[in-house]
Amino acid sequence: MAAAECNWRSQALELFRDIVMLARDTGMRNEKELHQVLIENIHWDRHIVYVPDSKTINGVREVPLSDRAVGILRQRCRDRRKGWVFPSKRARSGHLTMMALKFRQAREKAGLPKNLVLYCGRHDFGTRVLKKTGNLKLVMQTIGQVDVKTALKYQHPELDTVRTALNDTAPGVPPAAT
Repeated sequence: MAAAECNWRSQALELFRDIVMLARDTGMRNEKELHQVLIENIHWDRHIVYVPDSKTINGVREVPLSDRAVGILRQRCRDRRKGWVFPSKRARSGHLTMMALKFRQAREKAGLPKNLVLYCGRHDFGTRVLKKTGNLKLVMQTIGQVDVKTALKYQHPELDTVRTALNDTAPGVPPAAT
């Protein structure tokens, strides 16, 4: 793993891993939402996190949490009942402010393309949820979007999905010879 080769302290590596996984599992915006999660906004019994402040009015929402996300958040919060999930002693805000630099370091070390950014976790979330549910409106609500045109930017359908859909609509047609 490239991140491990960046000579980070183990705490930085664990934080990096948690942020990447939570970005992929929640679809939350990095700095404005994910980095600013307050423990008191996590509803453990309902497996959701409330986002009280966002880039847009529709960004104020409840975000469903996967079992993996709940596990990460529980580990991060431990016995704390309030405050930032990702506190920072260095940032004036008191919470984690930016993980993008760490992501860029790991990306460069791995030789990955520059267009792969931490925010891609949000796109990955949208793509996976749309693929699984087929419900664009649900994806839009979950990521806090109202404009279909904007929400479609978060969808990266795979050609295999389209091919399967086409084949399913043409019953009785023999598969192409290979």
